Amino acid sequence: MDDATAIQDPEDTNAGDDDDDDINEELYMDPIDQELSISLPSHLGLDPGRMKQMKMLMFNPDDEVDEIPQDILLDEKQFQKENVRSPFHSSHSRMNGRLAPPTLRKTPLALLEYHASTFESGAPISLKMAQQSKGSPLRTIKSEGFKLDTKYDTPVSGSHARNIVDAALFMGRSFRVGWGPGGFLVHAGTLVGCSGHQGILSSIINLEKVGMDKVTRDESGKVREESVSLFFGSSLDLHKSIDHETEEVQAGSFVLRLQKLISDRLMLPDICRNYVELIEKQLEVPELPAPIRVSLMHQVMVWELIRVLFSAREISEQSKFVEGDNEEDMMQDTKLSPPETDAEALPLMRRAEFSYWLQESVYHRVQEDVSCLTESNGLEHIFFHLSGRQLDAAVELAAARGDVRLACLLSQAGGSMMNRSDIALQLDMWRDNGLDCNFIENKRIILLQLLAGDIHGASQGKKIDWKRFLGLLMWYGLSPCTHLSTVFNTYHSLLVEGKAPYPVPVYIDEGPVKEASDRITEGRFDLAYYLMLLHASEGTEFGYLNSMFSAFASTDDPLDYHMIWHQRSILEAIGAFSSNDLHILDVGFVSQLLSLGKCQWAIYVILHMPHREVIPFLHARFIKEILFQYCGIWSSQEEQHKFIENLGVPSAWLHEAMAVYSEYNGDLAKALEHFLQCSNWLKAHTILVTSVAPSLFLSGQHSEVWRLATFMEDYKSEIENWDLGAGLYVSFFILRSSMQDDDNTMAKPTRHPWLEALAALLPVAC
Repeated sequence: MDDATAIQDPEDTNAGDDDDDDINEELYMDPIDQELSISLPSHLGLDPGRMKQMKMLMFNPDDEVDEIPQDILLDEKQFQKENVRSPFHSSHSRMNGRLAPPTLRKTPLALLEYHASTFESGAPISLKMAQQSKGSPLRTIKSEGFKLDTKYDTPVSGSHARNIVDAALFMGRSFRVGWGPGGFLVHAGTLVGCSGHQGILSSIINLEKVGMDKVTRDESGKVREESVSLFFGSSLDLHKSIDHETEEVQAGSFVLRLQKLISDRLMLPDICRNYVELIEKQLEVPELPAPIRVSLMHQVMVWELIRVLFSAREISEQSKFVEGDNEEDMMQDTKLSPPETDAEALPLMRRAEFSYWLQESVYHRVQEDVSCLTESNGLEHIFFHLSGRQLDAAVELAAARGDVRLACLLSQAGGSMMNRSDIALQLDMWRDNGLDCNFIENKRIILLQLLAGDIHGASQGKKIDWKRFLGLLMWYGLSPCTHLSTVFNTYHSLLVEGKAPYPVPVYIDEGPVKEASDRITEGRFDLAYYLMLLHASEGTEFGYLNSMFSAFASTDDPLDYHMIWHQRSILEAIGAFSSNDLHILDVGFVSQLLSLGKCQWAIYVILHMPHREVIPFLHARFIKEILFQYCGIWSSQEEQHKFIENLGVPSAWLHEAMAVYSEYNGDLAKALEHFLQCSNWLKAHTILVTSVAPSLFLSGQHSEVWRLATFMEDYKSEIENWDLGAGLYVSFFILRSSMQDDDNTMAKPTRHPWLEALAALLPVAC
């Protein structure tokens, strides 16, 4: 640093007022001897002398063919000097000087190698430029990019950082952050998750990938193909097997066939059962991480809840559709008319199914709490059994303790409202008469309060999750005839008042995230609770759709949409809701599929996005972007290629993408064929004339040149300069054919010297 700032030319400081000859002589000194005191290298902490050498290598003085004007050199010299000349002297010099034409400046040469070992002014520099020495051949050396010895600090913007100048100052082009296929992010900043505070080199480029495939990785962090197939391929195959209806949408001159799932509530139980079986297979994958296992088990309960809340029954069908039927009922005489289900009993039957679902979903939580207690805490055991509606276990435990009266009360828990009123009245009488409750166990009082319907008094001071509190409200707080919609609305009212536990997502309630942060839980509930609210809305406007189908409602991975997309599709197909504002879910699932290389399924998902008149070409833009950006993946796999064609994607779009990809890879012959297939005649003509036709003609493949040229001849009105391009080949072959012998046109062609000369010049002319 000190050496770099201390280098100055003493002759420059004593320049004074010299005549024009002295000025010109001084201006044409050797550039290596001129050291700038005010320059970009000195401000950046670099060696000005070394930068002079780089300048001399980039701009060779031998290439300067014209004389440099004196007035330009005078202005440059005045800028370099620390003392300021008189403006009259400068104007006098410009008047007397002879003006010359502008200097032709050569383009900077490409930098091949750069090795910086130290910043000391006396150290040699290792720099190699293209055409550095016109007489000596270049030596190929593997380029390692720019390196910086971090023990030297360079002041940048008033602070000390271990940075050198931006790569643009060396390479002639600045680097910008960009996204690549498969979720790759290319940048020159700090690595994600890096906690170090070391300086960042602008010439070091980092390549990172966004983790959209977390669900397919095992405990060691490796992607398992078995998981990819089960989590994505099998589930989408199941979705594709359900009935669809198509809608044709105009996309320019082409037509896209948008798809929409169709189903009804009678078919819903079978659909949910198929998804549950698929998830059970996913749970059998070895080395499955614990968070993913918890999420999959929760998805099983979600599909069961969808079946319970939104399925329908055929009232006129046989009793096999009614819960509680047995084999004797199914073997009844066929001559008898089948019994019909009472329509008024359907809500109670749905409530009974939901009660069973709730018992199953909280069973493991009850067992965890019971296992933490000792045998002496018998009454507390009973309370936890009641919180999961495990009445048989609670009655057996009370009878085993010899508490027969309590066992009789427990057997009637959640029954008629008369029994609850009697127990509540008894507790009030004890308080009003001044009975000393110290002779009654406090835990027994809590059980009596619960049996009386006072769930807040019974649960006070106890840590109960939101599902079990919902069960306490439905089983012991409200009437046994209360409809589920009323139960859900009552719980939501208590939640707003702060009297009910917050329905946190499963990954917080049971999963890896132990503490619920405000950022995660604010305005977000568990997916199961959203389904309950959707059922309670009963066809009215539902304002929680965007939160319901966000990834945070079911998993701690904000980029995992692989299952909620299916749930949304099924619920919308049966008419549970209707929305055109869930594009975030669709695009998120598309991105997840693209990161795994499943381009065909990504296009399948896009075709299921609802059509909106305000964005008429949304599907076409998405599909074209996928075809172009991921052409190297889907075009190399015949299965994906055929699948995309079967979806109704225009073949011209596929050929256009493959044409651009082939041209990028240098396969111009293949690019030409694809451009012809997509009817891009102008681009095909350009490639034919500039590259393909000359090489084919010189190699003697005249029939191929004739085929390609005549294929485009019908569209020559759309091709600019046809007569000067492929038209020359067509005219040549026609002329040669007309001058050959009619009897032996192929074996003994007539030789014409001027025709051979024309054939030799034809590739050059084109």
